[in-house]
Order: sequence, then structure tokens, then C-alpha cells
Amino acid sequence: MSSSRPYLIRALYEWMLDNDSTPYVLVNADYPGTTVPEGFVEGGQIVLNLSPSAIRHLDMDNERICFDGRFGGVAQQVWLPIGAVMAIYARENGQGMVFEIETETPPPQDTDPTDEPPKPTGRPALKVVK
Repeated sequence: MSSSRPYLIRALYEWMLDNDSTPYVLVNADYPGTTVPEGFVEGGQIVLNLSPSAIRHLDMDNERICFDGRFGGVAQQVWLPIGAVMAIYARENGQGMVFEIETETPPPQDTDPTDEPPKPTGRPALKVVK
């Protein structure tokens, strides 16, 4: 099954807006593929305001969140892989959700299809388990 994280983020985002709350996300700025304003990162993390009045061109899908924002008066595009989002919560009351820290899994190593798996050494045997 695919990850439920992007669906939960979108649902909570809409719920917060419907309840006149300001959606904030806590982001792991060191996560691969994350593009955030480096000057605002503290301890490898950044909190971003996702309210419609603070950002433009918000796009959320199952892989990433991206938008245009202004940081210190400078326009910048932000890219957040879904795995980089550590939490989404309402600024006004802290209601939201914290997610497990996701680590990138390395891509599989290229293997030669002609390579045969290693053959076991010794004789096959059964083991008695009590």
C-alpha cells in the first residue's frame, strides 16, 4: 500500500482552513530533495506557514508539496518531499499530527542479470527447534 502521509497532510490542511486556523508544517530540512530557505533553518528543521495569505501556487500531491513564498522579503520556491514533513498543526491551538521520521532508502544496487546467487556451502541439513 502507498503511504497515508500525503492524504493525511492534505486532509488536515483543508480541515485547518475550514476552521479558520493557520496550517504550519514542521520540516526536516536535511531530507534529500528538500529546498527551503537555508537562512531560516534551525537545528536541521524549519517551520513553514502554509496559509493561503502567506504563500502562492500551493501544489500538494502524493510525492511533494511545493509553493512560492517570501522569506525576509525575498521570493523563493519551496520543495518539500512528503517524507520531509514531520508534522502539520494549527498555529492557534497546536492541533494536528506528528509523523514518524522517514529515512530515504538507498536505491537498489545494479546487478548483472547473468550473476548467479551464491551457492550454499556444506550439506543441507534440518535443525530441531524446541
